[in-house]
Amino acid sequence: MFDLQTMRDQLAAHYDLAPNPALAQEMSEEYARMKRVVAPMDWAIHAPYVAAINALKKERNAVILAHNYMTPEIYHGVADVVGDSLQLAIEATRVEADVIVQCGVHFMAETSKILSPAKIVLMPDMEAGCSLAESITAEGVEEMRRRYPGAPVVTYVNTTAEVKAASDICCTSSNAAQIVGAMESDTVIMTPDQYLAQNVAQDVPHKNVVWWEGSCIVHEQYSAKDLREFREWNPGTRLIAHPECPPDVVAEADFSGSTSGIIKYVTDEKPEKALLITECSMASNIADSLPEVDFVGPCNMCPYMKKITLEKILWSLHSMSEPIEVDPKVAEGARQAVQKMIDLSQKLGI
Repeated sequence: MFDLQTMRDQLAAHYDLAPNPALAQEMSEEYARMKRVVAPMDWAIHAPYVAAINALKKERNAVILAHNYMTPEIYHGVADVVGDSLQLAIEATRVEADVIVQCGVHFMAETSKILSPAKIVLMPDMEAGCSLAESITAEGVEEMRRRYPGAPVVTYVNTTAEVKAASDICCTSSNAAQIVGAMESDTVIMTPDQYLAQNVAQDVPHKNVVWWEGSCIVHEQYSAKDLREFREWNPGTRLIAHPECPPDVVAEADFSGSTSGIIKYVTDEKPEKALLITECSMASNIADSLPEVDFVGPCNMCPYMKKITLEKILWSLHSMSEPIEVDPKVAEGARQAVQKMIDLSQKLGI
């Protein structure tokens, strides 16, 4: 269990982390990227942490890789690289720093360690898990292989290293359809997200896509009925869904794509109003760069992603905890599955 009080006591002994309006004013350039969604009083609270983290990054020769679901003060304030799972996986192989701080959930830190075994990969909170990743084990993959002999296993990167190692190739929401379509077998096993698999099946009708029945606690909560009602109440709003949503939700939406795909779509289209049918922080993180778009409506929050905070990032860099370790044999198998995904994605021009 994370000992918050000990962490706070030790940080207070080394850093001045009291709310600081003067420092917040000095850091107006950083604040400009998030002022639409972060109140000035909140920025005065965040600024000392952002300043301390950015200074410590230089001292440790560290970089911060942050998923699109991180809160704005992390996404805009301290992240060196932001993106979806595929973008972060690729960037983990390119960074020259000695230390990677993974701001996301545990499987993402594992993936960075798998791809960059010589680097120190830190996880600010080991309890930042993933309901989807926890829905399947390596034994589950073998069960699917027994049910569909000879079918390749395409595994979503939102899985543990053991599950990746038991698979043939990985995919992300941004390349899943292309990866599945490129498989030589007529039948393709997808794990563990049943809804992503069902949505991919509609994109590659020439394949018999079968799936494991896992799902994301954020995206499974949306329903087509919710979207229809929202459209009635808010005519003209563009509905944009993540492919981890159920197929009827995706069918009701105006566009469906990965987190990076959603950002590109909104940036290119610039709708007057948009409802992002995904995790809450997505709209917050792109709001200031798209002032002409009114992001409206409800959203669902990922409790795991929100375990990562500026305070925990600072502690991770200060104490160099918690380092991610992956069994070398497991890492090698997982590395092959992830690298196959990266290589095939580049070959397909994704």
